Amino acid sequence: MLLPRSLDNYPSLFRTFAAVYSLHLYDMIKVINFSEHNSVVNQFMSELRDKNYQKNRFLFRHNVERIGEIMAYELSKVLDYKPKMVTTPLGTTEIPLIKDDIVLGTVLRAGLPFHQGFLNMFDHADNAYVSAFRMYINREHTEVGIQADYIAAPSVKNKTLIIADPMLATGGSMAAAIEALLMSGKPKKIHVCCIIAAPEGIEVVKEALPDDSTIWCACIDQGMNAQKYIVPGFGDCGDLCFGEKLQSFRKIAEKR
Repeated sequence: MLLPRSLDNYPSLFRTFAAVYSLHLYDMIKVINFSEHNSVVNQFMSELRDKNYQKNRFLFRHNVERIGEIMAYELSKVLDYKPKMVTTPLGTTEIPLIKDDIVLGTVLRAGLPFHQGFLNMFDHADNAYVSAFRMYINREHTEVGIQADYIAAPSVKNKTLIIADPMLATGGSMAAAIEALLMSGKPKKIHVCCIIAAPEGIEVVKEALPDDSTIWCACIDQGMNAQKYIVPGFGDCGDLCFGEKLQSFRKIAEKR
C-alpha cells in the first residue's frame, strides 16, 4: 500500500515510520559521498582543483588514479566473499576472497586514469570500454548531446559491473554507457563511480540504473554552469590528463 504524501494528520511515531518507509520506497539507489567525512582524499582533491597543480599532467593523472584506488578499496567492502584455504610455508590459513565476477567499465578518454586505479585493486577483473562524448548542439554551447559510437566489452550478465568515469555532469555519457553495457545482459549489481558529480547528473543516472545500484562520489558539487561544466569542479578532466583536443564537432553545431 502506498503511503499518503501528507502525513500531518498522523501521530508523530507513525510519521517517523512512514518517512523511513517512503525513503526506501522512492529512493532505492544509494549515493555515497566521500566528502562527508575527512580523509586523505581531501589532499588529492585539493590538488586536482588547484589550477597551479593542474599544470603538471603527471601529478593530475596520478591523483585521479589514487582516488580510484581508494574508492575501489572502499567498494570492496560491500562485495560478496567466499573462504579459501591458503597454504603457507608453515601451515594453512583460511582467507575470505572476493566471490564476485567483476567487470570494470569506463568512458573514453577521461576515464582511463580513474579506471586504472580500480584495475590496480581489482586486477583479475574483465574490462569494458565505451566511447561516449558530449557534443554541443547549439551555437552558444549551452545545449549538449551525447554521441556513443564504440564499445568493447564482455558480457555483464550476472556479474558485478563497476563503471568508473571521473566527471558526472549532465549524466548523459554515463547513462549512455550504462545502456550500452546492459545490452549483453542484466548484471548482479551496478556501481557507478565518479570523482566529482553534479546533483543534476546524479538524478539522470538514477533514472538509468536498476534498483539496488550504488553511486560513489568523492565529492558532490553545487551544480553546472551554462556550458554544462561542473562548478567549482576542476575543468575538463580529459584535457587535463592528456592535453586539449580538436573540437571539430563544434564547427558542425556553429553552422546550424
